[in-house]
Amino acid sequence: MLFNSFEFLLFFPIVTVLYFLIPHRYRWFHLLIASCIFYCAFIPIYILILIFTIVIDYFAGIFIENSVGGRRHFFLVLSICANVGVLSYFKYYNFFISNFQSLFNYFHSSFPLSLMHIILPIGLSFHTFQAMSYTIEVYRRNQKAERHFGIYALYVMFYPQLVAGPIERPQNLLHQFREEHHFDYTRVTSGLKLMLWGMFKKVVIADNLSTFVTQVYDSPHNFSGLPLIVATLFFSIQLYCDFSGYSDIAVGSAQVMGFTLMKNFDRPFFSASISELWRRWHISLSTWLRDYLYTPISVVTRNWEKWGIVFSLIVTFVLAGLWHGADWKFVVFGFLHGIALAYEFLTRKTRKKISKKVPSYIYTNLSILITFLYFNFAGIYFRATSIKNAGYIITHLFAPSFSNQNGVIYHGILSAKVWFHTQYLIIIPILLIILWDFDFLQSYFDPIVELAKRPLWQRWGVYYFFLFAIILLGNTGHTQFIYFQF
Repeated sequence: MLFNSFEFLLFFPIVTVLYFLIPHRYRWFHLLIASCIFYCAFIPIYILILIFTIVIDYFAGIFIENSVGGRRHFFLVLSICANVGVLSYFKYYNFFISNFQSLFNYFHSSFPLSLMHIILPIGLSFHTFQAMSYTIEVYRRNQKAERHFGIYALYVMFYPQLVAGPIERPQNLLHQFREEHHFDYTRVTSGLKLMLWGMFKKVVIADNLSTFVTQVYDSPHNFSGLPLIVATLFFSIQLYCDFSGYSDIAVGSAQVMGFTLMKNFDRPFFSASISELWRRWHISLSTWLRDYLYTPISVVTRNWEKWGIVFSLIVTFVLAGLWHGADWKFVVFGFLHGIALAYEFLTRKTRKKISKKVPSYIYTNLSILITFLYFNFAGIYFRATSIKNAGYIITHLFAPSFSNQNGVIYHGILSAKVWFHTQYLIIIPILLIILWDFDFLQSYFDPIVELAKRPLWQRWGVYYFFLFAIILLGNTGHTQFIYFQF
């Protein structure tokens, strides 16, 4: 079930109203059933995959807590293997088989295994990582094993963040399912406002930008120069609005019922370095990678001194790239970010000296610009349909602008036919200014909280503006969120 669908427009108020009407002791069951319905709206049979991993991890957590010595390690490995095994089969089986087939074909031989028709379960990478964090935290004795099977199942399946995060930790979320949440007007309205802002970012900004991005990136050889540059810049903004919009709706819908989910984005495009950007972008994933992947690798390579850190950074982000998708273009995407982080680590002292010799506002703003442009450059591999197409886009970014569609060549940015529509010439820049202003204001205060202090006519004027913008300008095609494919 998509957040930007008519079904969710019915699902959310019904589930929320019933949540507050039924007794507290039954609410966990109500939310679990609602989450099952939410997930089954995609491919119902795939809920069996969730049940399988939930059963494995539930008992693994208890066995880990009750065991000592090597037995604790055994049950942890069993849990991780079950989760990674499911993820590998559905997400990476065809990727590895196709690569082995290509390798064997190169040596004029045949590989015994063939490709399979596998549909990736929606949000598999997200709830797999959340389940793994539970058993790891129990193993580290940072979390008690959950004895209530229903509560643990709800921890994995909680519908607001089931398919695209935030990837929660058990310490933050599990105990909240036992707490009694009362209806609080201020909390509820704040959550609804956050959902409204998230929906605006998704259906008005992201989905409208995707029209141009899709036209260019799905047929890059029809374009050159300025259209490729604009599409690349637009994709980064589209990706941000699409994913942060989902996160806002997830956090807001949970907040309405009294649950607190972690903040997943914090003005990433105001970052002055790639390392800072990853502390602000997809925070639940970056902290997961730091705690469960980078830290263990860096412990193993600690004797390599600074090169051990460099190695750990690159390996972590190569795997992070592969997490995003079973394709070499995602590996390159992750590698580029790993290289950038390694560079920043190796040059941190030199850059600090330079920053002291340059006026701070110049150094900071230039760093923000360079960081944003590098993120856009790496994003070419994220969005391109293949490494070959990514190579074409990179080598033609600054070539003379043209578009060759239906045999007609037009020069300049207007070559992309979509730009003849007034909304793309006037409305899109206005929407981007609104987005920039909102993120900029968050440096000083929470715009949603501050708005609640304004006079009634100002508050409702803003609310109606965003509501009508969603109705009048929103993409009505119920476009799937980008990160649902992961």
